[in-house]
Amino acid sequence: MTERQKTAVVTGASSGIGAATVQVLCAAGYHVILAARRRERLEKIAREYGGMPLELDVTSSASVAAFAAQIDIPVDVLVNNAGGALGKESLVEFDEEHWLQMYQSNVLGLARVTRALWPRLQQSPAATVINIGSVAGEETYAGGAGYTACKHAVRAISETMRLEWLGQPIRVTEIDPGLVETEFSLVRFAGDAKAAKAVYEGMAPLVAEDIAEAIRWVVSLPEHVNIDRLVIKPRDQARVDKVARR
Repeated sequence: MTERQKTAVVTGASSGIGAATVQVLCAAGYHVILAARRRERLEKIAREYGGMPLELDVTSSASVAAFAAQIDIPVDVLVNNAGGALGKESLVEFDEEHWLQMYQSNVLGLARVTRALWPRLQQSPAATVINIGSVAGEETYAGGAGYTACKHAVRAISETMRLEWLGQPIRVTEIDPGLVETEFSLVRFAGDAKAAKAVYEGMAPLVAEDIAEAIRWVVSLPEHVNIDRLVIKPRDQARVDKVARR
């Protein structure tokens, strides 16, 4: 009897950490479902690495429901990666729309997808849920109140998952990256390439593949081993706002 191929769902799979995760999990033998809003980008990544692209907007309950309805097999790995930051205004100048969008994607989006796929996670004999958080889930910094609030919420959700699912064959891991050079800063600064580049100037940031490799390692461990939280920073970063630049 041949062993069943395991299935992984990766949200935010159209770029950055999500796309890199698709690559490593496909290479590791998973059937990967790529989920994001940008269908053309998903199809391009699927042609290159494999997997099945499905359109998903985590900020829409209807989109999440339609996405989950297309998955009729056990889900062994769920990587809740969709999210990001918008703006860097001070607290007294914050953009309410930015905060609402960040909460919808980073917090409610994670909860929506997990709830929708819960029946499929339960069908796996040993599932793993990986929530991509941030060092901003523990620390704070000037101009980052909205984003840090969202990532603190991800921490609370991850810990609640561990409590509520204790005794079930489902592992929960939160991975908290420091500075990773992806489209993250370009999106945060509304396409301002100069401002985005300045975030990483003079130091050696992480790259998406570093986080993807950590995800691959976490899911490769024996089923009884749970990595509750994994913090990954570049050598040049000591805290969220303490960076060595040359």
